[in-house]
Amino acid sequence: MKTQSAFNSTAYIALGSNLADPQNQVEKAIQAIAKSTDMQLTKQSSLYRTAPVGYDNQPDFINAVIEIKTNLSPLDLLHRLFEIENIQGRERPFPNAPRVLDLDLLMYDQVKMETGELNLPHPRMHERGFVMLPFEEIAPDVMIGNYGLAKTLAHQCQNQGVFKL
Repeated sequence: MKTQSAFNSTAYIALGSNLADPQNQVEKAIQAIAKSTDMQLTKQSSLYRTAPVGYDNQPDFINAVIEIKTNLSPLDLLHRLFEIENIQGRERPFPNAPRVLDLDLLMYDQVKMETGELNLPHPRMHERGFVMLPFEEIAPDVMIGNYGLAKTLAHQCQNQGVFKL
């Protein structure tokens, strides 16, 4: 059995899908994370419907944000998220393409890092309503890098076509 004391880092993960029953894909990914032995799901936002960003000729997305506790390093956590994406059939044909599942590591404690593989906090999260509105629902008083509190940033993103289900 997982105990909260076994995990000492907090991470936030954005989930999104717009293919193959998107709501089910997001819920299935949350269940996979909750059942994982190296992560503990601690908070989960509602689901949100979002218009696509970057490449418009695709269906709307279903999005959510979760908070987890873990002892995995940021890169090891990222690789675990890639494994979950791959199990659910994620393909990457081109940037912003329609996808079965997208898991983005948004924040890991207050770690700041920039590598070719991972940037923390996620470099565009503060501008995206589909991230900030669900993030604010579960962690309104978390500071997002040097940009501000989640609740302030979410308020600035309210008019981006993101609707709570």
